[in-house]
Amino acid sequence: LTPPLDGSGDDSLDASPRCPLTPVTPVTSSLSPRKRSTSQSKTEPPLLRTNKRTIYTAGRPPWYNVTGTSFKEAFVIGLCGGSASGKTTVANKIIEALDVPWVVLLSMDSFYKVLNKEQQELAAKNEFNFDHPDAFDFELLVSVLRKLKKGKSIKVPVYDFTSHCRRKEWVKTVYGANVVIFEGILAFANKELLKLLDMKVFVDTDSDIRLIRRLKRDISQRGRDISGIIKQYNKFVKPAFEQYIEPTVQLADIVVPRGGDNFVALDLIVQHVHSQLEKVSLVPSCVFGQPLPLTLSVLGCTPQVLGMHTIIRNKETSRDEFIFYSKRLMRLLIEHALSFLPLESVSVETPQGGVYEGKRLGGKRITGVSVLRAGETMEQALRAVCKDIRLGKILIQTNHDTGEPELHYLRLPKDISEDYVILMDSTVSTGAAALMAIRVLLDHDVPEDQIFLLSLLMAEMGVHSVAYAFPRVRIITTAVDKEVNESFHIVPGIGNFGDRYFGTDAPSDFCESDEGMDI
Repeated sequence: LTPPLDGSGDDSLDASPRCPLTPVTPVTSSLSPRKRSTSQSKTEPPLLRTNKRTIYTAGRPPWYNVTGTSFKEAFVIGLCGGSASGKTTVANKIIEALDVPWVVLLSMDSFYKVLNKEQQELAAKNEFNFDHPDAFDFELLVSVLRKLKKGKSIKVPVYDFTSHCRRKEWVKTVYGANVVIFEGILAFANKELLKLLDMKVFVDTDSDIRLIRRLKRDISQRGRDISGIIKQYNKFVKPAFEQYIEPTVQLADIVVPRGGDNFVALDLIVQHVHSQLEKVSLVPSCVFGQPLPLTLSVLGCTPQVLGMHTIIRNKETSRDEFIFYSKRLMRLLIEHALSFLPLESVSVETPQGGVYEGKRLGGKRITGVSVLRAGETMEQALRAVCKDIRLGKILIQTNHDTGEPELHYLRLPKDISEDYVILMDSTVSTGAAALMAIRVLLDHDVPEDQIFLLSLLMAEMGVHSVAYAFPRVRIITTAVDKEVNESFHIVPGIGNFGDRYFGTDAPSDFCESDEGMDI
């Protein structure tokens, strides 16, 4: 597995979409090559490697329940202690012992305020107090941690300790995780911040040891000289510790003397966190067996549509025929879906000089987002109908150890929140992948009623799951089958669409749409 990626904004497609119902204007479209950008900075690697396994520290989206909210908020551990007390070491050892595959490490160092010219001159002379509460942007910090705790997408600023300003680029942590570890010298100094911490840990280390560590760090990593470090320590660091940091030990749930070498304290922390992590639940059974929701629209079952379904459902159908008739169905599905977009009245003049009263799409653009890999097969039909349309991609895989779907790749166009979004997946059985994909769009501020979920084939379970969680999402398909078997495949179904279309066998951990997901 690879750490989750978020390409939204970095390699977005900016060409404005043009649907047949929109005014025809010249548009130049250039598709950027697919890029991958990690969701952490170069100075904060997204991986923590141990002897036994690799832990992902870039975050991932938590799973969501049938009401569209997360099963649980992330468990947030706050680590406080003096400068160079070993907070990061304690954090890494907690992560290793927790045996939780997805975590987020958030450092208070990222939230220093940007210094003005006068303050920068003081900092250059080691005359600026970086250990005072006023040096931190607590408003931004609380906002970021609150969103992270809820599983929302966040952007963490990158602070340059040499120039004392924020870099232009932003670290992109895709979403929250099972556990968030927040560390900083003043982690307990703000009341709003304290409300977000589920566990408060104070790392208590001898002052001489902290000074030695600070000397090594500031010389090697921050380009400072020894005399300046000592001057700053005596004038600001030591007094700030005694006035602002040390008194907050009273707020701690656990005090860890000797930092990362205190294995007894680390075990206590790990045991408590394990006891707080809840198990996920499924859609209430009472939802199933009910009439299909009004937000569902099924393509009319004409003899033509019925004939194409007969061909693609037949296990003896060759791959060429499967692809050909699947594409025909996709084109019909896309055309049907466009009829649900809101249109406005417009008058146009015909070549003969007459006036025609017609309709066109008003204002908003259309963006297509495919759930990889099978959903990507629908992009050609969408392009054929909506010229110069912007496209995004989402890759969701199942973790067979936890049974949870996980987001592993995300690439969305800029300003997607302003668009009508056509979300494409080949088949929807339980609705697990569709639920996560919709939640990702909502986390990027796409209004629920501007999302259209398109699928060639859906199971009633998947329809109910999506409609129950997101009642304003329009669900559009060519057919709905009644059953899902023990392997979470649609019955009678269509088989594994991706394998039949691409002529491949899916890897055991690949989530083909949401068929075969262990949830």
